[in-house]
Amino acid sequence: MHSSNTSPDGQGNEPDCMRAQALAALAAATWPEKLARVRAIADDVRLDCERVFPPVDGLPGRPPRPELVAPAQVSHRSMATQEGRAALLHALAHIEFNAVNLALDIIWRFAGMPEAFYRDWLRVAREEALHFDLLRQRLDALGHAYGDFPAHNGLWDMAERTQDDLLARLALVPRTLEARGLDASPMIRNKLAGAGDAESAAIVDIILRDEIGHVAIGNHWYKQQCALAGKEPVACYAELAQRYDAPRLRGPFNLEARRAAGFDDAELAALQAG
Repeated sequence: MHSSNTSPDGQGNEPDCMRAQALAALAAATWPEKLARVRAIADDVRLDCERVFPPVDGLPGRPPRPELVAPAQVSHRSMATQEGRAALLHALAHIEFNAVNLALDIIWRFAGMPEAFYRDWLRVAREEALHFDLLRQRLDALGHAYGDFPAHNGLWDMAERTQDDLLARLALVPRTLEARGLDASPMIRNKLAGAGDAESAAIVDIILRDEIGHVAIGNHWYKQQCALAGKEPVACYAELAQRYDAPRLRGPFNLEARRAAGFDDAELAALQAG
């Protein structure tokens, strides 16, 4: 694990290009430092698309809490209680914290992509950091903090499985795991609103709006990589999902949001066919 004043190249200098700065943010162990490092990456920072970084241990940097448990051990609580709503917001905050890490990871890990690729994922990292901070502040207002409840690590587990395969990463993180958020968000929003928590429901609205754009970025670069490899996107997706043991997606699906995020009719038909 890198200390906060050591760059990933081990020289003790501040990282000098966007991708090195993304790696430093990914390695940051506390959420305040991680968010500060994301915010500090300037639009006009130097971008070295071809740089290949040596492997780095101890990623992603994370605080000692929340305790990470198997998904089945994350308890579901009643929305009728403030504690139950806080537990739900905590689960969402942990997803957004992992999403910050995922966007940072794709920036430093995969060399040789066009400049627009890295700038797209920097935008995603910034917006996921904003989502995390909105949820963290809302948790604070409900008398809780990030780390107070156990959480699971499904998003990052898939990142580790796909660390050597950009096409699989694009297929199975933004287009699978994050796209599930498009399906789940309206139900979560309605639960919160139905419990009289308009402030939390409004945050979920912001997240859904931005996540459509994030999934669209994943779709754009997935289809670009399929075209370069001469692969048909629907068949390629099915093959990657099987190879990397991606979770089976179950409805109901938010078809309107998925269309807005760039899924075409053939993809939606395959999704609904299961």
